[in-house]
Amino acid sequence: MDFGTREHLGEKNGHLIIGGADAVELARKHGTPLYVTDEARIRSNYRRFAAAFPDADVYYAVKANGHIAVLRILAQEGAGADVFSDGELYAALLAGIRPDRILFNGNAKTDAELAMACETGVRVSVDSPDELRALARIASDADREVEIAFRVNPEVSPATHPKIATGLAQSKFGIPPTKVLACYADALSLEGVRPVGIHCHIGSQILELSPFAEMMTRMMDLVEKLRNDLELELDFVDIGSGLGIPYAGTAPTPIDLANVILPIFTERTRALGARPKLVLEPGRYVVGDGAILLSAVSTVKEAHSTFVGVDAGFNLLLRPTLYESYHEVIVANKLDRIPDHVYTVVGPICESGDILARDRSLPHVEKGDLIAILDTGAYGFAMSSQYNGRARASEVLVNAGEAEIIRRRETYDDLLIGQRIPPRLL
Repeated sequence: MDFGTREHLGEKNGHLIIGGADAVELARKHGTPLYVTDEARIRSNYRRFAAAFPDADVYYAVKANGHIAVLRILAQEGAGADVFSDGELYAALLAGIRPDRILFNGNAKTDAELAMACETGVRVSVDSPDELRALARIASDADREVEIAFRVNPEVSPATHPKIATGLAQSKFGIPPTKVLACYADALSLEGVRPVGIHCHIGSQILELSPFAEMMTRMMDLVEKLRNDLELELDFVDIGSGLGIPYAGTAPTPIDLANVILPIFTERTRALGARPKLVLEPGRYVVGDGAILLSAVSTVKEAHSTFVGVDAGFNLLLRPTLYESYHEVIVANKLDRIPDHVYTVVGPICESGDILARDRSLPHVEKGDLIAILDTGAYGFAMSSQYNGRARASEVLVNAGEAEIIRRRETYDDLLIGQRIPPRLL
């Protein structure tokens, strides 16, 4: 079987191999559903991205996959972190990512989250004038000064799903370009905050490079205006990321992205006589193809379509339902068989939208077969739930053929954690 750019996947005796481990044996030993993450693939993906931007800082987008083991791997690789909540900040610090390499992002931070950012010494990407005033008050009361950037909405429209396009004019994220200078002027007048950067992010799973060029130009226009109008020299320009991966077909590489944005950044900073650090925030590119989801076939049913029912649904992989996204599926125990049937792979959730893959050509599938859903390392387990009272999956980390449990399978008791029956009902 041709796995394309997924060099970490292979076949042996008809079985899927990931990171040197036999997927069928992993499922037999650890049960299903089972997330399997390849440590070496995550490391190589990060190194490939960082090598394309040798003079930039790379902050991993924790929302893509916030498992503490993944964060620890990336901390060892030297990654910073883009975090979107107090929980993500806690995990990033616990994993060993330095506070001075963490940017606290988010469009509706609570006062408690701003206080945590202040206490831990991380930088904050401010999303609104209200947030600016709240952070300044909290920092001043604590006799601290927090380094900030403002998140700009550059009003760039990337070709991606509307639900993951974050740089549109109507987006909830960021400050409109026409209001940015006023926000920086306000920040310069306040105690407790010090503006040192500018930040944006235009979306996720972007496969065309022209929106990145447009975004980079607009950001540098703002950097120039801040310098000329407010005499503000910025330490960093954070442009997020959003580089897509080839769930199906092809995708641009980090080198392709660098060839588009670095000439603009270099030319504009040279013309300004400024030397801000470029920051990027890859998430999906680093972890997306580094994991698979293994799911056992429970039933095969002839109806409007030939349905293959498996033991994982959108409770464990929400993307196909939420975004109508494509994930390649294969029969992990029959890679040496020729695809000769068309199936629709569905989960066990009581929702008509619980469809993982429509109309896929696969070898003859029967109860007990093992379906592997590829490229589930980003926004896979991270978006999972216990809907329908289904326990979340176990996770294993494979490295050089060896597998270690990094998350145990939930139990019935785990489904009830935090719940209580009022005494009057007993």
